[in-house]
Amino acid sequence: MGSVIGNLLPLAVGVAISPIPIVAVILMLLARNAGGASLGFAVGWVGGIVIATGIFVLLAGSIDTGGHTGAHATLFGWIRIGLGLLLIALAGKQWSARADTSTPQWMRAIDEVTFPKALGLGALLSAVNPKNLLLCVSAGVAIGTGTLSGGGEFIALIIFTVLAAATVLVPVLGYQVAAERIRPTLDSLKNWLQANNHMVMAILLLVMGSVVLGKGIEAL
Repeated sequence: MGSVIGNLLPLAVGVAISPIPIVAVILMLLARNAGGASLGFAVGWVGGIVIATGIFVLLAGSIDTGGHTGAHATLFGWIRIGLGLLLIALAGKQWSARADTSTPQWMRAIDEVTFPKALGLGALLSAVNPKNLLLCVSAGVAIGTGTLSGGGEFIALIIFTVLAAATVLVPVLGYQVAAERIRPTLDSLKNWLQANNHMVMAILLLVMGSVVLGKGIEAL
């Protein structure tokens, strides 16, 4: 279990520090329908992570019936290498766009978002967004090939989800407790993340891609 959690930690951090969902939930907390919109986004974000990661836990576990030796170890080593290279390629793409500080149209429309729309947006950004999906796939493969029991896999999935969703859940819960007190901090953080979105993601994806790539090479 310890080695699996160790592999999951950098991947969870990569999802957690993704600027786009953090900016999205902050914008919702500053919107007119702050309570409902932010809660919907948090539920969708957590649900998307659980579904995307859980699917690949099941797929990896069903294929890797022979353990970490022979053909199975080689197969999953190449899968990790492919995922790592994709993450590094995305890092390069983000770095090349680091000068772009414009606000995406969906961010400007958040002020009018409702609970159902926020729910869908949270699920979309966590489970369909290519960067987060690759990290969730990598986490699912790490759990599914970790020779854990069914209960162990469930615990690992919960730990990954909680860590990956922490940066969305903490502001939403904090808003419920002390809305006015945290508003200035949220506003400052939103402005910084909007201005540095591409650069932050480039660095994170490079680190995550290198970790996954290294694990894949190690398995060959």
